[in-house]
Amino acid sequence: MAKRALITGVTGQDGSYLAELLLSKGYDVWGMVRRSSTENYERIEHLRDRMHFCQADLLDQSSLTQALVESEPEEVYNLAAQSFVPTSWTQPVLTAEFTAVGVTRLLEAVRQVNPAIRFYQASSSEMYGKVLEVPQSEATPFYPRSPYGVAKAYGHYITVNYRESYDMHCSSGILFNHESPRRGLEFVTRKVTDAVARIKLGLATELPMGNLDAKRDWGFAGDYVEAMWMMLQQDEGDDYVVATGETHTVERLVELAFAHVGLDWHDYVTLDQRFVRPAEVDLLIGDRTKAEAKLGWVPTVGFEQLVQMMVDADLERRRAA
Repeated sequence: MAKRALITGVTGQDGSYLAELLLSKGYDVWGMVRRSSTENYERIEHLRDRMHFCQADLLDQSSLTQALVESEPEEVYNLAAQSFVPTSWTQPVLTAEFTAVGVTRLLEAVRQVNPAIRFYQASSSEMYGKVLEVPQSEATPFYPRSPYGVAKAYGHYITVNYRESYDMHCSSGILFNHESPRRGLEFVTRKVTDAVARIKLGLATELPMGNLDAKRDWGFAGDYVEAMWMMLQQDEGDDYVVATGETHTVERLVELAFAHVGLDWHDYVTLDQRFVRPAEVDLLIGDRTKAEAKLGWVPTVGFEQLVQMMVDADLERRRAA
């Protein structure tokens, strides 16, 4: 019989790539979706007829229990969250409810319905925040610098707590920034590649940006969901840093994206204080030694290739619009 998996946040970037991966492995894939007046299945439209869906909400305990009873999964991937860092300053309490307490609600539902379910929690490099060592490993202390980072740290530790308290198979992937053509337009990589496409096609004339000196470890989301799946195939749950181990500035991202369409970024980029964070995270770079040694995971898409892939996808999308 096919393995069953339930994915929360299935309509997001990672959810769509993970659903594709699990379907390719012969899984029976269930996606948990929130009831809303406008349903956005854009990223999984090409998969919809091959999946099952159940309605539930991380803010509602009984709906999570019901979703687990209905889908009967062997694996649960918790990718749902309020995941945009700037929004976490304007909606800090909501961010805590979804991104922190929501994890507890889901873990508790798993424990009550079937504690043998293997559980994956999407942790984040934003938990490191004001980094205390470079590069960051599983042993690096957390020092989050946003309500989002704080909420993710709670979600991470409650997952560890359920693993140790109830002997459940719970793993956390501490994922560093991962991007793709399916990334939301509000995220800096996609903001840049979409603007480059619009400028190239004469639909825009400038790109307002915040801190160009911030450094990030950017990888391809399609690679990172593979690591999630690998974690749940291990004998025991554990925590893993998933990263490329390379760091690039936002300025380098901008430079590469414009160069790919034959433009000089200096002619189009303006600095706008609105896009500077109240507390900046200056340098994130992950040490994936453990993931490589224990899971055999290595990234396959390099930074330059990733930026070019995203620019090409945005050019195609804008031309078709």
